[in-house]
Amino acid sequence: MELYSLEYFMREALKEARKAFDKGEVPVGAVVVCQNKIIARAHNQTEQLNDATAHAEMLAVTSAANYLGSKYLSECTLYVTLEPCVMCAGALHWVQLQKLIFGAEDEQRGYSLARSPLLHPRTEVLKGISGQESKELLSQFFKRLRE
Repeated sequence: MELYSLEYFMREALKEARKAFDKGEVPVGAVVVCQNKIIARAHNQTEQLNDATAHAEMLAVTSAANYLGSKYLSECTLYVTLEPCVMCAGALHWVQLQKLIFGAEDEQRGYSLARSPLLHPRTEVLKGISGQESKELLSQFFKRLRE
C-alpha cells in the first residue's frame, strides 16, 4: 500500500476516533492534510470541553487554519470518520475546503440530509473510505452507553 493513500490518512483519523472512544466521547476523528502532510488532528471533545461545538471537524479545521496562518483551507483535505453534521459542513464551506473524505454516512444528522448544498461548490467529496470500521466503532460506543 502506498504510504500516502486515502486509507493511510483515514487510519490516522480512526486513531483519533479511538482516542475519543477511550474518553467516553462519541468516537469521531479527523485529520487535515496539506501536500501529503498531516497538519492537524482532532477528535470529538464535546464532553471534555463542555462545548457542543467541539466536534472533531471543527477542532481540526481551527488547528489547520492556525498552522497555515490562513482562514482558508482551499488546498487541504479533511479526512473524518463520520459524515459531518450541518454545523461542520457550514464551517467547511467557509474555509473553502478542497476535499472532504469521510468514512461512515450519518443517516440521522449528516449534512447530506439538507436540501440545499452546504459545502463550498469546489469541494470534492469522497465517502465510504474505511466506512465499515468507522461504523463499527460508533456501534460499539453506543452499545456500551446502553449497557
